[in-house]
Amino acid sequence: MSRLGRGAFIVFIVLRYGLDELVLSSFQKPWIRLLARILSVGRDLRSPRAVRLREALERLGPIFVKFGQVLSTRRDLLPLDIAEELAKLQDRVPPFSSDIAVATIERAFRKPVDTIFESFEREPVASASIAQVHFATLRSKSGELREVAVKVLRPGMLPVIQKDLSLMRMMAGWVESLSADGKRLKPREVVAEFDKYLNDELDLVREASNAAQLRRNMEGLDLVLIPEMVWDYCQPEVLVMERMHGVPISHVERLRDAGVDIPKLARDGVTLFFTQVFRDGFFHADMHPGNIQVSLAPETFGRYISLDFGIVGTLTEYDKEYLAQNFTAFFRRDYKRVAELHIESGWVPADTRVDELEAAIRAVCEPYFDRPLKEISLGMVLMRLFQTSRRFHVEIQPQLVLLQKTLLNIEGLGRQLDPELDLWSTAKPFLEKWMLDQIGPKKLWEELKAQAPHYAKLLPQLPRLLHDYLKQPRQGDARQLEQLLAEQRRTNRLLQILLYLGMGFLLSLLGLQVWSHLQLY
Repeated sequence: MSRLGRGAFIVFIVLRYGLDELVLSSFQKPWIRLLARILSVGRDLRSPRAVRLREALERLGPIFVKFGQVLSTRRDLLPLDIAEELAKLQDRVPPFSSDIAVATIERAFRKPVDTIFESFEREPVASASIAQVHFATLRSKSGELREVAVKVLRPGMLPVIQKDLSLMRMMAGWVESLSADGKRLKPREVVAEFDKYLNDELDLVREASNAAQLRRNMEGLDLVLIPEMVWDYCQPEVLVMERMHGVPISHVERLRDAGVDIPKLARDGVTLFFTQVFRDGFFHADMHPGNIQVSLAPETFGRYISLDFGIVGTLTEYDKEYLAQNFTAFFRRDYKRVAELHIESGWVPADTRVDELEAAIRAVCEPYFDRPLKEISLGMVLMRLFQTSRRFHVEIQPQLVLLQKTLLNIEGLGRQLDPELDLWSTAKPFLEKWMLDQIGPKKLWEELKAQAPHYAKLLPQLPRLLHDYLKQPRQGDARQLEQLLAEQRRTNRLLQILLYLGMGFLLSLLGLQVWSHLQLY
C-alpha cells in the first residue's frame, strides 16, 4: 500500500467509525453540531463513541494503538467513557491466531513446540499492538520445571509501521515547510526518533537486552522486580522470560484490599522514575498500566513488577545534568536559573533577555506549586510551556520526546493511585541528593578511579615521548634545546605538585573515613 493509499485508508477508517462526528459533536456551536449530524447520515453509528474510537485505533495499526495507550492514562483530559475504553488497548488488543504463534516459535527455534516446552498454553494471556504473550513451562538443564512467559511478535508488523512512518515523514516535511514554527519544532527529527524506537521494539533480542540492563540497574533498590531473560530461548521474533505473578496496577481496590500501601506505592513510582532517569540515564519508556503490576508475594510484597521493555529511553550525561538542574531550579522556584539554563544550553537564542524569559516561566509554573496531583495537570503545564516556547523560539529536543511521554504516563499512574500525591515534594529531595552526588567528594573519587587505567597506561610512555620530543630540534640549535629543557623542568615541577595534591586529597579522604568510623563507636 502506497503512502497515498495508506492516507486514503486512514480517511476511510475515520469516516467508517464516525470519528469525524465524534470530534465535531464536541463543539458547542450549533452549525458545527448540525454539520456533524449531516455527515452521520447513512452511517451506522449506534455503537458508543468510545467503542468506535478504540476499534478505529485497532484497525489503523500499532502506531495509533500506542497513541491510544498514552491517551488512556490521561483521565484528567478525557471523558470517563473514552478513558475506560482506551484502557483496553493496554493489553487487550485482539490476539492473532495461536497457530501463527506456534508456527513463529517453531520457525525461530527449528523444533516442534512440544519438544521445546513441557507445556504451552495456546490461549494468549495478553495481547498488545506489537506482540502477544503465552504462558508455558520449561525444563531447565538441571531438570527442574520453570514457569515462563513466551512473547511472540505479531506477524506483518514491519510493513505497516514503515508505511505509517513514511506518511508521518511526509506530514513532518509539510509542517517544516509550511509552518512558521516548523524549524523550531523539528518534526522530522521527532519522527526519526519515533522510527528508531518502533523499529527497536520489533527486535525482541534488543528488548531482552534492555530488560537485562534495567534488572542490573535496579538491583539493591528493593522497589521493582524485572523478569530474568532465558537467553537460550531469545530470538528476534520470540522471547522467553521468567513468569511474573502480580496484580495489574490499575486494579487499585484489589491492591488496597490486599493491604498494599497505595500512597507509598505512588511515591515509590516517582522514586523509580527519577532513579532511572537521573542516576542511570536509562529508563522504561512505555510505562502504561498494562506494563506494570504489583507483587503480593510475601517476600516481595508491595513491589512493582515491570514488563515489556521494547521501548527504553536514554540520556547523555549532558542531558541528565541539564535536566536535573532545571528540575531542581523549578522545585526551588528559581525561575531566573531556569531561564539562564535555557540560554546556556542553546535551547533559546543567545540574545534572549533573561528577565523576560524568567517572567514567562514564572507565570506558567507558579500557580501549580504546593498543590496535590488531583489539582494540577502536567499536560496543562506542558501545553502552557509550549505556548511560551513559541514566543521565545525554544527549539524542541527530539531526544527528550520519550522522557516527556513517560512523565505524562507517570502522572497518569500517580493520579490513579493517589490523587493527593505532591509530585514536587516527592521528587525534590531525590534531585537535590543527586545534584550533591554529582559535585561531592564521592563523585570526584569515582572519576579518579575511572581515569586511573588511562593514566596508568600513559605514564610508562612518558620517557619515550619526552625523548622523541627532545630529538626534534636540529643538531646545534642550543637555544631551542635550552627552551625545551626549561619546559621539561616546568612540566616536572607541575607533575610533582599534582602528585602531592593527589596524595593529600587521598589522605584527607582516608582521614574522613577513619573519623566517621570513630564517631560511630
